[in-house]
Amino acid sequence: MSTRRVTLADVAEAAGVSRTTASLVLSDRGTELRISEGSQERVRRVASELGYRPNMLSASLRSGTSRTIGFISDTVATSQLAGDMIKGALEGARQHGYMLFIGESEGDDQQHALLAEAMLDRQVDGLVIASMFTRQRTLPKSLSGKKVVLVNTVPGPDGVLVPAVIPDEFTAGREAARLLLEAGHRDIHLIGAGPGPTDVAPDTIAGQERLAGILEELAAAGRRPASGHRSSIWLPLDGWNAMTDLIRSGVDRGAIITFNDRLAFGAYQAIAEAGLSIPSDFSIVSFDDHQLASWLHPGLTTFAIPHRELGLRAIDILLGPSPAGDPAIERLPLPLRLRSSVRVIGDDETG
Repeated sequence: MSTRRVTLADVAEAAGVSRTTASLVLSDRGTELRISEGSQERVRRVASELGYRPNMLSASLRSGTSRTIGFISDTVATSQLAGDMIKGALEGARQHGYMLFIGESEGDDQQHALLAEAMLDRQVDGLVIASMFTRQRTLPKSLSGKKVVLVNTVPGPDGVLVPAVIPDEFTAGREAARLLLEAGHRDIHLIGAGPGPTDVAPDTIAGQERLAGILEELAAAGRRPASGHRSSIWLPLDGWNAMTDLIRSGVDRGAIITFNDRLAFGAYQAIAEAGLSIPSDFSIVSFDDHQLASWLHPGLTTFAIPHRELGLRAIDILLGPSPAGDPAIERLPLPLRLRSSVRVIGDDETG
């Protein structure tokens, strides 16, 4: 059994007003065109009681906007770590009265391009393109002139230039080093990169900027990393290997900066296996605020990636005025999650 759709004419008849008056009220132009408050209230009440829903296709044809945004990711949508990025974008779209279409390419550039074309064919008002890790992405020329914002990724040198919003990894790197220096630590070891300015995987913008911030803060204090342990993949096993090698070299105390929390998980295990402890023997600071970081014992001090804020800000940029000049790369701060993995060194100690 089918149910007839309630039309604008039905609302107008039930409210005792013209179809034009009902249309103006329900498009929020009643006050502007001096329709009485009583009539406006009656139209809205009747529309609610009848269950009236506007025809969005017709509305989009009249207004020239579909009130929809496409969100394309590589593996963000299925990542527990970055789920808040989509939540932020959904929240931003809802605040502006838009609907979000979400697609995932699983890292396939061809699929990525097909998703973009499919969403543009469906008349989305703009595209948000997101990455799981901060990287360069070369956009095809077909996106030239379209409203596009990148999230956690920056435009490549040979593609279309568009605005981008990424985490402020450089400042987080400085703050990580400063936190340990202010706690009295002097021997600071790096796991994941370093000790030289180019000792980091070239395809990780986050690693490059974190390392640059760390080295700059240490240099300002007249210091260098006590050691660096570069790895191309930042997994717990890499952290375990680096920490095990460090301990076997004779280092049994000091401070560690791991370049992500998964490396820290491996370092925790290696320290425990060596009969040492955190933070009594080693203090650790990390990045990401992985879901397990607060469950470690002791809890891991780490700088959180602002996933929700990245998604939210991307929508604001997309729907805001077009920037004058070249599109900007905006950086959002990484909030510190201060837990129990850092010990303050006393004046009579070294660390």
